[in-house]
Amino acid sequence: MEEEKKEIQIQFIPEAVEDYKRLDGSQKKPVNKEIDKLRTNPFAGGELGNKDNVDLTGFYKLYACNKSIRIVYRLLTPEKVEIVEIWGIGKRDKLKIYKIVGERLGKLK
Repeated sequence: MEEEKKEIQIQFIPEAVEDYKRLDGSQKKPVNKEIDKLRTNPFAGGELGNKDNVDLTGFYKLYACNKSIRIVYRLLTPEKVEIVEIWGIGKRDKLKIYKIVGERLGKLK
């Protein structure tokens, strides 16, 4: 018997929903396309580690809009991925989105 493949859920933290809303219409379509890739391949993005003294170990990044937009996410259950949690979406402006995600993480601690 084949194991039924369960579709991976995509969740946004509230701040990432606001990030998404700030995108213009021409940016949303390519961002949606990249996020949809995570439903079948949650490891599509590159692993992040320490970025400019912001520890993002366990997070991943995806690019959209010719690499002008970064999407930062993590896997809530890395052993058997069921949920991908989006933590930030922003312009590829130096390391700004990484710092924003770091601040969001800091608020949880």
